[in-house]
Amino acid sequence: MGVDPGSQITGVGVVDVNEKRQLEVCYYGCIKTKRKEVLPKRLKQIYDGLIGIMQKFQPDYVALEDMFYSDNVKTAIVMGQARGVALLAPVMMGITPAEYSPREVKLSVVGNGNASKDQVQFMIKNILNLQKEDIPMDASDALAVAICHFHRLTDVTKIK
Repeated sequence: MGVDPGSQITGVGVVDVNEKRQLEVCYYGCIKTKRKEVLPKRLKQIYDGLIGIMQKFQPDYVALEDMFYSDNVKTAIVMGQARGVALLAPVMMGITPAEYSPREVKLSVVGNGNASKDQVQFMIKNILNLQKEDIPMDASDALAVAICHFHRLTDVTKIK
């Protein structure tokens, strides 16, 4: 399972490996919070959403995109809090999350660590055979994180 944490939109993508060791999509979507809602309630909504998805799909692994850097201190703090919740949720399910920088994820999926979000989304659609799907950017980023983690694993008997 890949997670692209955000204080307003958290992308989530769940993939599995079939018998031919090919990736298949189990789920993708976004946990959306209301900007006008107080931060603690938004963080709880992110936490509850992630827990619900993990309970439904029972992933063996969870990977998150590492924090981006912001010139706005307040934005960075809020993002850090959302990221903390996204790190806590899998731990509460007994899973130690992996973390990858945006550059690592892009390099793993596109072959270029400086790829644009559009390039990442294009590759996700091709890798996962979702060309006709309208995938939200945050969800495609989360799927990219899941694929990045898949590439880093040595034991690929079961990955979600």
